[in-house]
Amino acid sequence: MAGSRFSVLRQFAESDWHGFLKGVEKEGLRVDRNGFIAQTPHPKALGSALTHPRITTDYSEALLELITPVCRTTSDLLTSLRQIHQFVQQNLGDEVFWAASMPSALDGDPSIPIAEYGTSNIGRLKHVYRQGLAVRYGRMMQSIAGAHYNLSLPDEFWRTWQAALGNQQKLKDFKSDQYFWLVRNFRRRSWLLMLLFGASPALDASFVANVSHNLSRFDDQSWFGEQATSLRMGDLGYHNNAQSSLNICFNELGTYTKTLHRAIHTPWPEYETIGNRRGDDFIQINTSVLQIENEYYSAVRPKRTTERGEKPIQALDARGVEYIEVRCLDLDPFSPVGVNASQIDFMDLFLLDCLLEDSPRIGDDECERLDDNYKDVVARGRDPELKLCRGGSRESMMNTANELLDQLEPLAELLDGWGDGTTYRSALADQRRKLEAPDLSGVPSAQVLAAMDSQRMGHREWTLAMSRQHQDALRQEGLDAEVLAEFQAMSEASLAEQRQMEEEDNEPFDQFLERYVQT
Repeated sequence: MAGSRFSVLRQFAESDWHGFLKGVEKEGLRVDRNGFIAQTPHPKALGSALTHPRITTDYSEALLELITPVCRTTSDLLTSLRQIHQFVQQNLGDEVFWAASMPSALDGDPSIPIAEYGTSNIGRLKHVYRQGLAVRYGRMMQSIAGAHYNLSLPDEFWRTWQAALGNQQKLKDFKSDQYFWLVRNFRRRSWLLMLLFGASPALDASFVANVSHNLSRFDDQSWFGEQATSLRMGDLGYHNNAQSSLNICFNELGTYTKTLHRAIHTPWPEYETIGNRRGDDFIQINTSVLQIENEYYSAVRPKRTTERGEKPIQALDARGVEYIEVRCLDLDPFSPVGVNASQIDFMDLFLLDCLLEDSPRIGDDECERLDDNYKDVVARGRDPELKLCRGGSRESMMNTANELLDQLEPLAELLDGWGDGTTYRSALADQRRKLEAPDLSGVPSAQVLAAMDSQRMGHREWTLAMSRQHQDALRQEGLDAEVLAEFQAMSEASLAEQRQMEEEDNEPFDQFLERYVQT
């Protein structure tokens, strides 16, 4: 724990601590009763994927994304997420909501339908962006699901924190600098999250059909990583060679947005060869390194809510960082909603400590070492003998992990003291227990393999069984009539809003796209 900044926090009165603001974006595939990716359109009962505030789609028409509102407590967040799941589950018919990050049975790229958002220019833009992802990377990578955790601290905290540190910046600039301070330390420690929460050590054989890999056979329909924690975040998951030149290590807002802006406006030869059109159809937004900011893959992003028609980097430049989006969390297949309370509470503790710890800027050499640590834990994190780069030496991953958890104890005690409970110490203890077994059999990735093995099921069969179990439980719980009516009203309102957008949109799409690319 950094002495100076933690000491400042300890001097806060209980009334100075205003807690966390948090939210979750949870993805998951719709699959048929046999565990094959759904070929059906987005269910109309779930509203418009373009305009619904809680239920949308990610890359594929079959890849749902459920979005909670901003919540002040973990309990409120999980209640909201569960209600969204309950509404979705009631409207899936014979289909099932896939519980794992790595996808269900697939039959190559053609089996993964690209999401549709209607005929408005914004809707068509979203579809063309996804077409661009398909021609650049293929659709298989885009069928993977995860949970994104969003965290911010309220302005009341930031004003008190700024005064305590004696800072004289504008509040928006101070907040941005402090969020990047947090992000730099997140980069230094993100490997720990892959050890504690990585839960995708296996996959369906259809995902790697005709693809070279170094996985081991689990059964006729499944492969697994002998020591992997998260195949989702490894070489078979999210990666992009064209982006390796960006060298974004999140030192400050100005360089971050400039780097992304340059990538969106820098042609990439391979993408220029593909071109923007195939006949009359647009297949990419542009031929640059990135089509849009969201194409940049990273474990964490500084974010700002955008206004209609505004690009993310424009919003960041204009109003500063609003919250942090953690993107590296696998779905918890043992949870009906993909995340759990102890995990969320630990994330709050972990991220706040990233704000308190000293956070020097990251140079190119350190950036490379941090990337290597992350990749090593993703690929070999269940090896208790694994060593990571720390400073100028190689040190035991297990020792370093336990030291980081020890470091969080004083902060957990402080937060529990203000809240008059044991929430954070309990969440911390839960993570410690995962590391107690010498063979790391307590981490989620090991538990997934153990469950598959004990039930003599491959990845597809086991995940389908878990998905059905979650579906049955959520359907039996049901929704209160008032909550159900609210969701039905949201769906109807979203469909009406999409229709209105399409009726009012008279600008030809090619002109709209040209104007969008030039801004």
